[in-house]
Amino acid sequence: MAQTSQFCTFYLDKLLFGVELKGVQEVIRSLDMTKVPLAPSVVSGLINLRGQIVTAVDLRRRLELKPRAAGLRAMNVVVRSEDGAISLLVDEIGDVVEVDEGTFEPSPETLRGSVRTMILGVHKLENQLLHVLDIEKACQMSDVGAVAGD
Repeated sequence: MAQTSQFCTFYLDKLLFGVELKGVQEVIRSLDMTKVPLAPSVVSGLINLRGQIVTAVDLRRRLELKPRAAGLRAMNVVVRSEDGAISLLVDEIGDVVEVDEGTFEPSPETLRGSVRTMILGVHKLENQLLHVLDIEKACQMSDVGAVAGD
């Protein structure tokens, strides 16, 4: 029997991304955020998740995509990383998708820079590619230099 994996999927700039379901704590609507002075530009702020303070990372900025259109509120995919819970801000929530390991391929050669290190590879689905996001690398701030407001 073929090995399968489950992914929590979401969209950024009409591209489909996914993280392993076992790494997801919860998926929630947009929440009020407190800005963090001198934080890297990819950190949108902090959210209060039932008493737990969680850092919110704008995945559009982290993956070097164009900014979200004004007025569109991001959704939160709260994941568990080595540093605790982190909220990944995404455009839209997808479904839980189960994929066969045989559909997995390495990251496309067209990916550039730090983005390439955050994408583990892709699964070819029926009508689109599922970009598999490395939660740890996406949440890691050591390679992010620019401070918000720069």
